[in-house]
Amino acid sequence: MRLGIISALAEEQQGLVEAMESPSRLIHAKREYFVGQLWKIDAVCVLSRIGKVAAAMTATTLVEKFGVTHILFTGVAGAGDKNIKVGDIVIAESLVQHDMDASPLFPRFEVPLTGRTHFMADHRLGQGLLEAAQWFLDNHLEEAISETERAAFQLAQPRIHRGLVASGDLFMKDKEHLNKLNGELPGLLAVEMEGAAVAQACHELGVPFAVIRAISDNANENAATDFMRFVKSVAAQYAFHIVRRFCEQAGADYPSIDSAGT
Repeated sequence: MRLGIISALAEEQQGLVEAMESPSRLIHAKREYFVGQLWKIDAVCVLSRIGKVAAAMTATTLVEKFGVTHILFTGVAGAGDKNIKVGDIVIAESLVQHDMDASPLFPRFEVPLTGRTHFMADHRLGQGLLEAAQWFLDNHLEEAISETERAAFQLAQPRIHRGLVASGDLFMKDKEHLNKLNGELPGLLAVEMEGAAVAQACHELGVPFAVIRAISDNANENAATDFMRFVKSVAAQYAFHIVRRFCEQAGADYPSIDSAGT
């Protein structure tokens, strides 16, 4: 395995590059790629920046230039369902571009000329993330997140959900828009701005991928309130500990490949 780890914001990947063994830094297409080993797994960490085009380009570069064999996108998202709370974790089973609409030429949400509306995440990677996330919540939540921050974001008993994630070039802050999407996309769990683009790129390149998101807001008019505080104090800790556990588990499940040729 050579694992490509993508986040949109630097805070969502805080600590991972520092945890790398002897990382090398390469600049390509105005992005910094850090190549090394994370807990015995060959890995490449990179920030995609925000949005679908940026995410798809970054995922493609990871595969074509850096030879990654699996891709993991980690970051934050807005809740797509009223039963999902701030601090919960969503692991994508399928992803859809909620702003894709080429009708009447193609059905709503269908990516033209692919015949697909939904792109499926890799089940094995998703299962590994589920186990890593549950381990984190059961064993390290209280030591990783301060009591002050747990109280501020009401992180009493965060839960893990698996299902549909919708992506679009839109920061979701309109409750009516979200309600409309809920009617059009049954089972919607989370809304964000990159995952489905990574999913399409990985589908076309034949690379297994997974998307994990910490829920930072309720995707309504209050979505921007304390957003960066949550990213820095909560989501960054989620990502670090879950990726660490995931890599430790994956080290026993996947053969390593040589890191030359990047």
